[in-house]
Amino acid sequence: MKKITLKITINGRKHTLRIDPNLRLLDLLRDELRLTGTKEGCGIGECGACTVILDGRAVNACLILAGQCNGREVVTIEGLTGKDDLHPLQQAFIDHGAVQCGFCTPGMIMSAAALLDQNPTPTEEDIREAISGNLCRCTGYTQIVEAIQAVADDN
Repeated sequence: MKKITLKITINGRKHTLRIDPNLRLLDLLRDELRLTGTKEGCGIGECGACTVILDGRAVNACLILAGQCNGREVVTIEGLTGKDDLHPLQQAFIDHGAVQCGFCTPGMIMSAAALLDQNPTPTEEDIREAISGNLCRCTGYTQIVEAIQAVADDN
């Protein structure tokens, strides 16, 4: 298979890569760039574990070909924070007990970050809508919504 050239910015860092045209964004992040915070759950866009921010919008990285991201900007969970600090959403998830097994947490946080970037004062309904594509099997969502609301209230 003939490789294509991909120019992409990930977490503020520009990359020029030669990739297979059928490589998913998820596989580029995890396998090629070793950004393993983005998780693969279902692989069909149903669980949200692989949520990243693409040009300001929360998307499922399992449903997007890396080649579709040419010239675009991606932010992963690794790109939310500085070297030594947690993002306010990460801290709020800890403070509100919104983390159980943790598998869904990166995707939940990325969906919440995209929401708060677009709407810094969301209602509970806005929050629930924003995370509706993210499945959690442990917390029952109450703590997750409370954590996101706490960050919004601090804005």
